[in-house]
Amino acid sequence: MSIAPATPHASAPAVRLRVPTDEDALTWHRVFDDPEVMEFFGGRRADFSVYEELTARQRRHDAELGYCLWTVLDEKDAVLGFTGAQPWPHTHYGPVGATEIGWRLGRAAWGRGYASAAARITLERLRAAEVGEVVAMIHSRNGRSMAVAERLGMRRAESYDTPRGQEAVCFRLEL
Repeated sequence: MSIAPATPHASAPAVRLRVPTDEDALTWHRVFDDPEVMEFFGGRRADFSVYEELTARQRRHDAELGYCLWTVLDEKDAVLGFTGAQPWPHTHYGPVGATEIGWRLGRAAWGRGYASAAARITLERLRAAEVGEVVAMIHSRNGRSMAVAERLGMRRAESYDTPRGQEAVCFRLEL
């Protein structure tokens, strides 16, 4: 399933979102095999099995909820990473019960507007699914992701200590 691109913002790149495939597990594994990409996600590469489970879970979310973490494709259909939303996955900290919007792109796609463009499409899809509010949990030192959240109109709310002892800032947006 593809989601049509949103109305482009000034100089926004063309992106397309699709429900992750089995093949995307391997592609995400390769695209995210970069210490800079993983800096705020434990700092090291995740095993391939993590992405197999993640893509399968996202297909279930899309089927059951109408949204998920979608694979982001550029104008040449190259996989850049993922952007989308899912239920907050933790029950012991953070915005339990919330719908979390998120993005993770490979290093080659950084600084080009892809995350913001894909996140705008995500917000349109979430509004269509009648989601009332989204959160974005962002590591307190991740200035790039905070800038994306702010471009989306999200506001800084509370902060949480993660199980790893790091601070995460929760951004919120009513839809």
